[in-house]
Amino acid sequence: MALIYDAQLSPTKAEMLAGWVPAQPWARGARADGLVLIDAYRFDDPDDLVGVETHLLRTAVGRILQVPVTYRGAPLPGSDDGLITTMEHSVLGPRWVYDAVHDPVYAQLLAATIVTGGHEAALQFVPEPVGGPPPVRTRVRGSGGADAPVPEVAQVQVTEQGTLTTVHAGPVRLEVLREPTPEAPGGAQTLTGTWPGQQEPAVLARLLS
Repeated sequence: MALIYDAQLSPTKAEMLAGWVPAQPWARGARADGLVLIDAYRFDDPDDLVGVETHLLRTAVGRILQVPVTYRGAPLPGSDDGLITTMEHSVLGPRWVYDAVHDPVYAQLLAATIVTGGHEAALQFVPEPVGGPPPVRTRVRGSGGADAPVPEVAQVQVTEQGTLTTVHAGPVRLEVLREPTPEAPGGAQTLTGTWPGQQEPAVLARLLS
């Protein structure tokens, strides 16, 4: 269960994304004024220390970009290259926001979701909105089975090639598709998803041992 607070953020998530995404090589010329946030999905950190959220953006030319980030209450040692910004959260205080591929917690949760056939975290709003919480619009699913062993991730190394980000995470290699692609049969274990405007499952990430 991921907690979502009714809070003021400075900068806002939209401002953070607009300021950082266009400068990334995998964004391929996306402009800040042309980015539209379609939706987001979360994973649940069982230690309740790190917020893990993946944003789905549409560019002015219709490309879909996947932008996973982590929110931490203190800096992540050795991950300065992955720091996007610091953010003030009116409930939780200062937050350090990272490109999630540099964060071992994200790699652990992504690997676990893929190999166990997991899905996006349920959301709990604090306080609950009048009229009830908004409907879940983005669904993700791992291709594995519930009894599969989960690899342990302690450290990560990241390489970038085009729109593919590879996370070397201990015994496994995770490929995060910055630009999701249609699902293909066979091959690696995957995380797939659907979201508004994408009714057929698209590949978001792959796990290779």
